[in-house]
Amino acid sequence: MFLPFFLQLKEAKIPVTLREYLTMLEALEQGLVTYDVEAFYYLSRSALVKDERHLDRFDQVFSEAFKGVERVGGTSGVDQVELPEEWLKKLAEKNLSEEDKKAIEAMGGWEKLMETLKKRLEEQHKRHQGGSKMIGTAGTSPFGAYGYNPEGVRIGQHESRHRRAVKVWDKREFKNLDDSIELGTRNIKVALKRLRRWVRDGADEELDLNGTIRATAENGYLDVKTRPERRNAVKVLLFLDIGGSMDDHVRLVEELFSAARMELKNLEYFYFHNCPYEGVWKDNKRRHTERMSTWDVLHTYGSDYKAIFVGDAAMSPYEIVYPGGSVEHWNEESGEVWLRRLTDHWRSAIWLNPVSEKVWRYTQSTQMIHKLFGGRMFPMTLAGLDQGLKELSH
Repeated sequence: MFLPFFLQLKEAKIPVTLREYLTMLEALEQGLVTYDVEAFYYLSRSALVKDERHLDRFDQVFSEAFKGVERVGGTSGVDQVELPEEWLKKLAEKNLSEEDKKAIEAMGGWEKLMETLKKRLEEQHKRHQGGSKMIGTAGTSPFGAYGYNPEGVRIGQHESRHRRAVKVWDKREFKNLDDSIELGTRNIKVALKRLRRWVRDGADEELDLNGTIRATAENGYLDVKTRPERRNAVKVLLFLDIGGSMDDHVRLVEELFSAARMELKNLEYFYFHNCPYEGVWKDNKRRHTERMSTWDVLHTYGSDYKAIFVGDAAMSPYEIVYPGGSVEHWNEESGEVWLRRLTDHWRSAIWLNPVSEKVWRYTQSTQMIHKLFGGRMFPMTLAGLDQGLKELSH
């Protein structure tokens, strides 16, 4: 029954071998996994995946191959606030009329919202389902999961229903972008050639064909001539927004990431979520334990680097202008402060936005970041990419 799964992995260009497949079957025969889909997932991944770059594609194939199979045991993969887990489960979907939704009012700003949440946590001692005040599920309270409030704090809900919560108290897991995506990257590679600046100061050498021919003809014997290998001296930093509303644009950003990795030899990249703060990371699976200080990034990479920020710039304005506005941790300094530091250090910096340019004016946060970058925000179309890279090449 696992043969179709094995074939699907090969179709996804994951380099699995028959020996690895047989190893997985042997482990099953030995009873290492019994009636536990989650345990089988980890077993098959350990047996079949040799390179962590293929983990995301393995997850996609596994999800498709075993779609509909009930999860036995395990957890949802989401770490919640210190509230009983059963409080945070979705017990009902509550349908609200448009009149009901219009009747829900905001709590009076960020400070009031945080103050009220603290009081509710102190007052509440049991699970709450529905309603408009306490922390629970499927209600109109601004705190909890699977309910409706246009300005609230989401607690214990894996996915966003409205993408309008001010703060998300979930430890969500984001996937690394796949840098091996090939489809659709050709035109992006052509655009990236704008950043090339060739020099011949490297230690490696290459064959000088014309010089070899000339010297051989003059000397009457084979006289091989070499010259310093030509290399692209442009240095680029790529900052990639990951998770949340950027999930809608993963494919497009992967194409850019893949093309940049292949076209630019002096490339460094970092991930952030919504807005850069005091820490960035290289691996989304270890983003909570292996963060790199943004100060260290500023001190490590000189002002001669060109910086490209990629994100939809869609977030609560609190995340940009307020300390503590981050959706994942308490940031002592606002996103605006950090963006100014970054753009002051790397004067040659642009922001690429995968959202259509014609709707930018409808999102306040997009307008704010557009202004912080001095208008150097470009759409992630081929024309927009060409304009952005032209700006960087000055």
